Amino acid sequence: MNASARKQLFGTDGIRGVAGKHPLDHETLWSMGTALAVMLRQTSPSPRILLARDTRESGAGIAATLASSLEVAGARPEVAGVLPTPVLAFLTLDGKYDIGIMVSASHNPYHDNGVKVISGDGFKLSDEQEIELERLMSEHATEAGSAATPEPVEDPGLHEKRYLDRFRDGLGGDTTLSGLSVVLDCAQGAAYRLAPQVFEALGAKVQTIHCQPDGRNINLDCGSLHPEKLSRKVRESGADLGIAFDGDADRALAVDDTGRLLDGDFLLWRAALDLKARNRLAKSMVVATVMSNLWLEQVLRREGINLLRAPVGDKYVLEEMLRTGASLGGEQSGHIIYLDQSTTGDGILTGVRLADSVRRAGVPLSRWAEQYEPCPQVLINVKVRHQPVLGDHPIIGKAIKRAETNLGDQGRLLVRYSGTEPLVRVMVEGSEEKLVKSVAQDLAELIEREIGVESDNA
Repeated sequence: MNASARKQLFGTDGIRGVAGKHPLDHETLWSMGTALAVMLRQTSPSPRILLARDTRESGAGIAATLASSLEVAGARPEVAGVLPTPVLAFLTLDGKYDIGIMVSASHNPYHDNGVKVISGDGFKLSDEQEIELERLMSEHATEAGSAATPEPVEDPGLHEKRYLDRFRDGLGGDTTLSGLSVVLDCAQGAAYRLAPQVFEALGAKVQTIHCQPDGRNINLDCGSLHPEKLSRKVRESGADLGIAFDGDADRALAVDDTGRLLDGDFLLWRAALDLKARNRLAKSMVVATVMSNLWLEQVLRREGINLLRAPVGDKYVLEEMLRTGASLGGEQSGHIIYLDQSTTGDGILTGVRLADSVRRAGVPLSRWAEQYEPCPQVLINVKVRHQPVLGDHPIIGKAIKRAETNLGDQGRLLVRYSGTEPLVRVMVEGSEEKLVKSVAQDLAELIEREIGVESDNA
């Protein structure tokens, strides 16, 4: 059993759930703050913790509970207000905090929330650290105290200015977006102030949509999950491109000048080619996940770039980057990590670097989009009643091997359990769409018969 399988509360991106209900109820949050303080005091007698949140109405209360429990347990919490996750990661490292805590549920609707923990070096906690934190939480699951609503220690704008100054230094003095017209969809989320400031400071003509958060409209028919309005705005305004963020702005997707949506695989492709052309792609290597399209692997190989695959989750992408020395990695969802400038996915940085490459190339983004031809890919989710080891199942295991044989070297098959739901995810891709659909459907139907919730089989 691997480390992630033993975790009870933490998923691939922190703890997430419905605000006010377990594991985001007052008692569990209080035990989490206590456990964090206990863990940190093993190496620091008076640890400093920086807390930030996105724009959800439940965020302030969750931050208050965590801050109060941390303080009672001997830590020194500071509450920074609404900031994007990558800004918190930067501030945690830059300000020499022992840990950073982000209250956010990323792309989820407003009634959900979550807690992401950033270590003092700016990276997300490892599985082993999360397991230890859960153990300490169970030891300190005592009666919770009351939480006072904290006021920000500093104006979030001061934090944003520090990030912007360091951001521009990291890009280099020759980076400018002058002459570009950009539409930003800020998802009514944490980037609603900072993203326009960054693009404007670099000289772009900026139009914004979904920049009026009210606590309940975060991700509501907007942002990276719902880019339709952004596509329309780009077409109607004649902009050069559009960028769509998620709720905490650690990821972004792009829209070209014709309104076509471009996913994380496209962003990785263009970033890899741009970095290699400037001799800045470490080891001619890119890290993606098992879900990235086969096309990306093939097209990078033709350019002499090796694609490595990590499990789903940007933290696992980062772990593989650190292990191999890669400088670029990411996911289809738009979590792109430029390790030369950031310790985590940063949607604002992703958007700026794409826009900068478009400006330097002097070609419309749609010119590159025309070359983007992902292999046909089918993803089918099957609800299951229990989760045996798929490869060892006497019927499912053999079916998976037959499917891999049918696809040969012209396709790719991935069958895995969801990390958050009782589902088997069947993903098939390849050069022949008819074969891809047939293999996926046949395998999904067999899995449903054997272990699906509607199956009568034992």
